[in-house]
Amino acid sequence: MDAIKKVTDYLGVQFESNSSFILVSSVLLAGIFTIVAPIFSFIRVLFSLFVLPGKPISSFGPRGSWALITGASDGIGKEFALALAKKGYNIILISRTQSKLDTLASEISSKYGPKISTKTLAMDFSQNKDSDYTALRKLADGLDVSILVNNVGLSHSIPVPFVETPAQEMNDIIMINCMATLRVTKLIAPGMISRKRGLILTMASFGGFFPTPLLATYSGSKAFLQQWSTALGSELQPHGVHVQCIQSHLVTTAMSKIRKTSALVPNPRQFVQAVLGKIGRSGGAQNVAFTSTPYWSHGLMQWFLSRFLGERSQIVVKINRGMHEDIRKRALRKAARDAKNQ
Repeated sequence: MDAIKKVTDYLGVQFESNSSFILVSSVLLAGIFTIVAPIFSFIRVLFSLFVLPGKPISSFGPRGSWALITGASDGIGKEFALALAKKGYNIILISRTQSKLDTLASEISSKYGPKISTKTLAMDFSQNKDSDYTALRKLADGLDVSILVNNVGLSHSIPVPFVETPAQEMNDIIMINCMATLRVTKLIAPGMISRKRGLILTMASFGGFFPTPLLATYSGSKAFLQQWSTALGSELQPHGVHVQCIQSHLVTTAMSKIRKTSALVPNPRQFVQAVLGKIGRSGGAQNVAFTSTPYWSHGLMQWFLSRFLGERSQIVVKINRGMHEDIRKRALRKAARDAKNQ
């Protein structure tokens, strides 16, 4: 207030009452904060994404303990398996196709030798079978599982209006994205709590952080993972277990159907390196507890959209709808051409 008084005195501004001075001062301070706050927020994001390192993986469990990865046979899950094996962790690989799991287990053995052990379990998470989860419990029983990567996920085959979404597709998305993540975590987290250490990484998506029309069921399932991860992170923090929800835009995976990398679309290896290098950092997800957006361009995109437009603003939802309506039209045209050529 003294500084503002000196400025107004220098400018020759006179106030009829003290209340007038307080009002003008409040307006000036609010204006200064409005200008300065985004600058400090942007600096914070830049430091988090480009300067400050994350916590070392070994702080959550020693080398030689186990990492369990769901959706492990392809894409991001496969890269997590290779990266964690390289860091000295034994690997439990969970996915639907046994042949792919065997191929990855052989690749890990050939690269890192007998010092890294692997275990595999083929299960279809969309079936939600108690027998599969019983087999998983037996597989992990007695093992020091210090890292859990909840990576298994499913989206719609193409963007589709909710009222036209096939019932089986809706069921599969919820079972794989939500129920599988809950059930696997419920199996593994108690051991982490008993050892007072552990790391749980759950792959979310901008499709859930920003409401996405024509992917409504998928969008809702990923939004669920965000809320659940933040709540779970607070619950497990006193027990020494760190939970981190990983937000991302597109990555070149089978789910995204994108093959070419760009500044906004990393490949799985680039993405996993960013994740493991920023454990414990907030990235671009400002003010979202137990959450990280570790890949640099995704973090900057999320910061800009959240800061200046809002995650659930009308303009963001409208842009998302238009983009996915266009994707749907192109997908339907391609399907029609393919059908005609057969």
